[in-house]
Amino acid sequence: MSASSDSQEPLTSRLTATIKSTADSLASTVKPAESELARWRRTFDRFATEEVEGKKYLTPSQFVDAIAPTDEGFSKIKREQYTNLFRVADSSRRGLVSFEDFVVFETLLKRPDADYQLAFQVFDVDASGSIDYDEFKAVLSANTAASGIPFDFDCDWMKLYVGKRGDRHVLGYHEFTQLIKGYQGERLRQAFHHFDSDGDGYINPEEFQRILVEIAGHKLSDSVLERLPTLCTMNPGRKISYSEVIAFHNIIREMDAVERIIEHAVRRSKDGRIDVSDFLNEAAGSMRYGMFTPMEANIIWHFASRGNVGASQRLALADFQSLLDAKWQPPEAAALTETTVSGGFLQEMAISTYNFVQGGIAGGIGAYVVYPIDLVKTRLQNQRSTVVGEVLYRNAADCVRKVYANEGGVRAFYRGVMPQLVGVAPEKAIKLTINDLVRKRGTDPETGRISLPVEILAGGLAGGCQVAVTNPLEITKIRLQMAGEITRAEGGGAVPRGAVHIIRQLGLIGLYKGATACFARDIPFSMIYFTSYAHLKKDVFHEGRRGKVLSFGELLTAAGIAGMPAAYLTTPADVVKTRLQTQARAGQTVYKGVSDGIRKILQEEGVKALYKGGLARARNALRILLDCSSRFGMVDSVAAAKGVSSLPKSLRT
Repeated sequence: MSASSDSQEPLTSRLTATIKSTADSLASTVKPAESELARWRRTFDRFATEEVEGKKYLTPSQFVDAIAPTDEGFSKIKREQYTNLFRVADSSRRGLVSFEDFVVFETLLKRPDADYQLAFQVFDVDASGSIDYDEFKAVLSANTAASGIPFDFDCDWMKLYVGKRGDRHVLGYHEFTQLIKGYQGERLRQAFHHFDSDGDGYINPEEFQRILVEIAGHKLSDSVLERLPTLCTMNPGRKISYSEVIAFHNIIREMDAVERIIEHAVRRSKDGRIDVSDFLNEAAGSMRYGMFTPMEANIIWHFASRGNVGASQRLALADFQSLLDAKWQPPEAAALTETTVSGGFLQEMAISTYNFVQGGIAGGIGAYVVYPIDLVKTRLQNQRSTVVGEVLYRNAADCVRKVYANEGGVRAFYRGVMPQLVGVAPEKAIKLTINDLVRKRGTDPETGRISLPVEILAGGLAGGCQVAVTNPLEITKIRLQMAGEITRAEGGGAVPRGAVHIIRQLGLIGLYKGATACFARDIPFSMIYFTSYAHLKKDVFHEGRRGKVLSFGELLTAAGIAGMPAAYLTTPADVVKTRLQTQARAGQTVYKGVSDGIRKILQEEGVKALYKGGLARARNALRILLDCSSRFGMVDSVAAAKGVSSLPKSLRT
């Protein structure tokens, strides 16, 4: 039961982290539509190649392949260390794991106390259901010998659990869990005493580093491990006291609470930064009984600020990541990793091209799906309720029925769709790129925060810039959508003309007729949409918190919720734009511009007319939903492939 030669972490700490990483890895493969037994059978059959009497078994290496995460950097646990769990799964001690053994092991991992259960079985060498002193000593001795820091198994602390020599009793499961929970504290005390040879209550920085690497090296990033000796700079003696050692160990032990308190305090902060007093206030308000001491808070600030100690120093969430995340890398190392993975300029170009194509496909699908709704919306918006004669369409359903019956069936609903499909990719590329660029420039690189005015500005600029592509597409599309109605109104003798004829007829200047109305629609739409979308992801679905990456369904929902009010509220500008860009027929009011159009519509038709097609535009938000959720979901995947997930959690969004 020896540890791997390159490992110095005690078995108890390492085993807990190994079990948690195994459980997380296996849980990540869960597919709700499949039964657990079927999933376990598939995993077993994939790796088991050893056959004995026609039955498959997993060898130790195959078992590790089946349960270990593919990333060896997970919690700094090496793949070789998973062999400790093989000894648990191999209940018959034959060096092979059957499918039945694998099922028992997987079932055990699902228990809430799985880490303690598996640890108990590792220490229970003779499988007697209890652990005696000799078993506990043998297993731990084999795994701590490499560190060079002795542990006295005959200490008073050990006697409290198993009794004194000659009168020792065995430990059941529940007693064992309490012993394991307190073991690291005793290990820390003995290690400090070992190095404090003169008994003055201080040890050298290098000795402190050895102790922490031995006890909790897998819980700290390389950056923090390298800077452990700098803790001595917090006092004038250039040595480290037992109080400081205990304080740092308490921080590690309560790292989840530390992270939660810091995140809550940062969210409440106006500028995204906090000082020591903010941390202590948040801790006092959120913890019923436990509290962090001023020394512990100062140590957190010492390592988060790279040694620039100061209780008044205000730090952002990104500053704490080197302490909170064991896999944290310095920004320059993370950038180097990203550059190495990305493969240089050509691959960056390939990724950009992929982004453009993916966005175009997503936009094209959205445009095609909702195009019939858009056609109905255009017909209703252009219908004047004060013109002489009967109103052609009573409502949307009546419009659908008449278009289908009188203009050629289903094909009539897709008249003018090709220009829309051709222009959707550059339109989305412009809008999304401008929004991303402005948001990036306006985001604080340390806190990852962006002010609401900058968010609104980014959306507005994105909407304004897209008009260069949107307006020619819109006027061409609208005239094609209205062609069937005009032909029918004129007696059906004329054949509807195509997009090329309309473009030639309008000319370059004519293609931008109604551009002011297009600006009046697209700028506020993008202001509302992009701002709402960003806040829904962050505040409702909690993107980025504890490294959370939103699912496609969550992105889809956020996009839909943001798009519908944005579409409906900008309907008046869309109504005016539609009427400005449509060929006016005899008897219809002519509008000189946006303000003139709104004034005349209000006078002649009332407020209700300004919201014609509003519900159709809200439904049309499905197109925006597909565009952006697909695009952003794809970007997340590309970013993960490029190694962006190694960046601090606060910067992943």
